[in-house]
Amino acid sequence: MKNLLTELHLALVATITLGVVVCGIYPVMVWVLGQGLFPIEANGSFKTRAGKIMGSDLIGQRFTDAKYFHPRPSAAGSGYDATNSGGTNLGPTSKRLVDAVKQRVLDYRAENRLAPDVLVPADAVMASASGLDPHISLKNAYLQAARVARARELSEKTVLREVAIATEDRDLGILGEARVNVLKLNIALDGILR
Repeated sequence: MKNLLTELHLALVATITLGVVVCGIYPVMVWVLGQGLFPIEANGSFKTRAGKIMGSDLIGQRFTDAKYFHPRPSAAGSGYDATNSGGTNLGPTSKRLVDAVKQRVLDYRAENRLAPDVLVPADAVMASASGLDPHISLKNAYLQAARVARARELSEKTVLREVAIATEDRDLGILGEARVNVLKLNIALDGILR
């Protein structure tokens, strides 16, 4: 009986100690380090203009006006719903997915006035796994540049310069591909005076 009480006491002390460390000390340390080393990222990476929050660098959002670069399609909830993140879970043999992508290709070509032989980048017509990807590929940005320039009555050269400025390099110089954050680019374009 004494051995059982000793084991119960050890188990109780270990559980309480682990609870204090994992549920108290560790989260506080992560919060302090995040606020100290990465305060912008730790607080949501919000982009503001004139004191108004325009969105987050980390979460895609819907832009449909012709004067804006458009993000990847989203399958998160009703679209770009951060509380309902996720892909479509439709496989490559799904008729619904194939039909949706075909329609998106047609819409993308029409909206950007592309010739039939121009290849449409995958990220222009397929949702990301999270449905919240804030980036598009450089090719996608280049293909949208002419439409955005026309809608804003800017030269295509000016728009492409903003794309170049907004381009983010590969992570650590080797991971992924160069990409453009749609929110940053659209905010920068809104700041251009004609």
